[in-house]
Amino acid sequence: MTSPRLSIVFLNFNRLEETRHTLERVWRLCENRDDIEIIGVDNASSDGTREYLNSWSDRIRVLELEENTGIAGLNKGFELACGDYILVLDDDSYPVDSACLDLLIHCLDTNKDVGIVACRIENPLGDTVRPWHLPLTDSPQESMAFVGCGFAIRRTLFESIGWYPGHFFLYQNEIEVAFQVAKSGWRILYDPECRVVHREAPKGRTGWRQVFFPTRNTLWLIRKYAWFPFSIYFILSRMGIGLFRALQAREYRCFVKAVKEGLTSNIVREKQSSAMGKRFKGFWLQNSLVHQCFYLFKSKQKSVKKI
Repeated sequence: MTSPRLSIVFLNFNRLEETRHTLERVWRLCENRDDIEIIGVDNASSDGTREYLNSWSDRIRVLELEENTGIAGLNKGFELACGDYILVLDDDSYPVDSACLDLLIHCLDTNKDVGIVACRIENPLGDTVRPWHLPLTDSPQESMAFVGCGFAIRRTLFESIGWYPGHFFLYQNEIEVAFQVAKSGWRILYDPECRVVHREAPKGRTGWRQVFFPTRNTLWLIRKYAWFPFSIYFILSRMGIGLFRALQAREYRCFVKAVKEGLTSNIVREKQSSAMGKRFKGFWLQNSLVHQCFYLFKSKQKSVKKI
């Protein structure tokens, strides 16, 4: 292989069928290309995924970890990457076709101020998934952030900001990267022609994880980037949102633990400009209890009108 332009890196943990599906899809797109490398990272799986990945070791680069380190495992794969750009996938996501890979490379080649290309995320039926991280319309435009199951980033930029924040373990790591990318002066571009299918497999995504990590990690982000006295409001709002999720999932102890770690861990604050505040307006609204209640009220009104 010549020096690759693009490194595709994905992480898996105990989801053999999802990993099999993703890898076979990705391989079909790349098997006749010498400008793309594939790196599969196994986070100490015990369900046969490790053995399956090793059966591909003559075609892709396989990295076996001795313990489940969450997203820090991806960092090990990023460190191995040789491409100019890195395409990050989940073990249940894949690009729709080879043209998407060419578009990602072309976009980063021709837009010298773009650090990240955020892909359009869609379900297996081809319907667009609208996470709050991304714009609401399918046209090329600036994006606040990206979704971790489908984005491409300049390898040197990613390395310069320290890859993913490994201590987050899971969730909200994309937002921390988005803050650091913006701080470094780079743009994030949403390109809906760069399409990634996300199957959103539920296995391994237990309720307590969806309460603990978003609550703790978002409190860390608020403490790091919010201005006083607004930080007090956002902290209280996030605690309220987290409590609501804990009540839904009946995961009370992990919520208390998340709040404790979120408020007591050592955080080095970074002063933000007004421009940065505007750029990340979506993040602040997402963590505003008043905004979330208003959004819920408006959604219910629309549902009643439809009936």
